[in-house]
Amino acid sequence: MSRLRIYDDTIADVPRSTHAEHADITRELAKVGVRFEQWEASQPVVPGASQDEVIAAYRSDIDRLMREEGYQAVDVISLRPDNPDRAAFRQKFLNEHTHSEDEVRFFVAGAGQFTLHIEGKVYEVLCESGDLIGVPDRTRHWFDMSESPYFIAIRLFTNKEGWVAEFTGDDIAERFPRMAPHPSAGAT
Repeated sequence: MSRLRIYDDTIADVPRSTHAEHADITRELAKVGVRFEQWEASQPVVPGASQDEVIAAYRSDIDRLMREEGYQAVDVISLRPDNPDRAAFRQKFLNEHTHSEDEVRFFVAGAGQFTLHIEGKVYEVLCESGDLIGVPDRTRHWFDMSESPYFIAIRLFTNKEGWVAEFTGDDIAERFPRMAPHPSAGAT
């Protein structure tokens, strides 16, 4: 189940609030300029579907976001628990960073945890299948896919070549909870 926990940025052990209803998550994230939506496929997506088939299943929502926000490129990324480079991929995003463009992810399957550091608060967002998150450019955040990652995600970019993490040097991400392995991590 998707979830939002909101913490004071100095107190990592007890959240100020927890939200599990999509409408509540959407409302709370909208207050800080973060997009959170639910999408449904227009056609079934079968295991092993190609990138083109995955994109086609969500084409109307992708096109809408591209029109609204000016995104120019779209692709699909996936990671499974048996990937030999999973620890390196995970470590790459675990420290607080920003980007010069929005970070937009739609979870076709599996899960990932975005944690946002905004105005003295930490917003921990567990995104699962059907969730889209749009983190605005220059927003401090980190991403965790767990020690046993499993996700298939559609990514939208303004300039795919320009998507580079700029690390803040703040150790805040080390003080907040990491993502537990998702139950579907064993899925094939």
